[in-house]
Amino acid sequence: MRKSILLLFIPVITLVSLIPWHERASESQPVTLTAKPKEIITGADQLKAYVPYLKGKRVGMVINQTSIVGKKPSVDTLMALGIKITRIFGPEHGFRGNASNGAKVADNVDEKTGIPIISLYGKYKKPTREHLADVDVMVFDIQDVGARFYTYINTLTHVMESCAENGKVLVILDRPNPNGYCIDGPMLEDHLHSGIGMHKIPITHGMTMGEFAQMVNGEGWLPNKLQCRLKIIKVANYNHDMPYQLPVFPSPNLNTQQSILLYPSICLFEGTILSQGRGTYMPFTVLGAPALKGKYEFHFRPVSIPGMSETPLHQNEECYGLDLRNYDVNELRKSKRLNLHWLIELYNAYPHKEKFFDMSQSKQMNSFDKLAGTENLKKQIIAGVPEEEIRKSWEPGLSQYKTMRLKYLLYP
Repeated sequence: MRKSILLLFIPVITLVSLIPWHERASESQPVTLTAKPKEIITGADQLKAYVPYLKGKRVGMVINQTSIVGKKPSVDTLMALGIKITRIFGPEHGFRGNASNGAKVADNVDEKTGIPIISLYGKYKKPTREHLADVDVMVFDIQDVGARFYTYINTLTHVMESCAENGKVLVILDRPNPNGYCIDGPMLEDHLHSGIGMHKIPITHGMTMGEFAQMVNGEGWLPNKLQCRLKIIKVANYNHDMPYQLPVFPSPNLNTQQSILLYPSICLFEGTILSQGRGTYMPFTVLGAPALKGKYEFHFRPVSIPGMSETPLHQNEECYGLDLRNYDVNELRKSKRLNLHWLIELYNAYPHKEKFFDMSQSKQMNSFDKLAGTENLKKQIIAGVPEEEIRKSWEPGLSQYKTMRLKYLLYP
């Protein structure tokens, strides 16, 4: 077995803080120096840190619409700098990010560049030996949102496996995790392993893609404990507690900053009879169902929206429930927890409790147990277990994960 080699690129671009002088109101007042916060610089934006390494090599890129340098697609930027890109690999939602959730994506050819596009959310989960025959090095640059059931970490793992099997280095252009402050939720139980739960981690893992890749290597999560050779271009001036406004939204139904920050808590409702706003232009910021009429005043009507949700739950029905578009997401940041209150409240309000988690009612419902990563949470909600007791049941696994995670961090 080849020994693992972990190489980290040190960012070569730095920003000099500007320290403005403030005028004195009087001679008795002290002079105050105020440091301007340093700007977060993504790995992709630090061209000098990785372009020399890519020069003269045939490059494969795992990318989507979030893969930008400045405001331009990274493919266009790198090609303009003379980098030879031979393959593009796209995750769920496709290379352009316009496929609905769960929709299989076909292989294609990029009209602008003529580069072949291989879908990793269709016939293939990972690049094959044939796909990599004309690739010397792989580049991974996709914006994640920090939740176990968001499938881009699965794509990363599959690409690492393929690179390890075929002797290719994987260059990760790291990006901030907008939910990086939160490490919470039950640990995934082995028997609930699925496409929305591939790794034994809590619901929110609190890591960037670069850090997560190190964990996959370090914990031996690749088949036969394979090791992928990594070069990680770190984010400059970043720590996990920093708010981060995504410049490009990562998928059709995460189309606002509010939805991205609510997503780890709201996505659990995909395993219930409640609509999460799919079929509206405000997904993952509203919750409701027709049966809650009379209990809540706020209402919305899901409809078919191509590219977002063609056949949403409760299509063309009026849904009543919660409007979270103006919810103060700083409350989540302060607590560093998922919000369980909404799940408990809406279950208690729902008049047909035997149907609340029954996924046989609609193909648009997912398995609540697979989303939660445990069978216990559903049982606890039904039994009326208090929230703090529910949270205690996540231990000691959650604390053990937090300790294990520390070994792989690149940022405070």
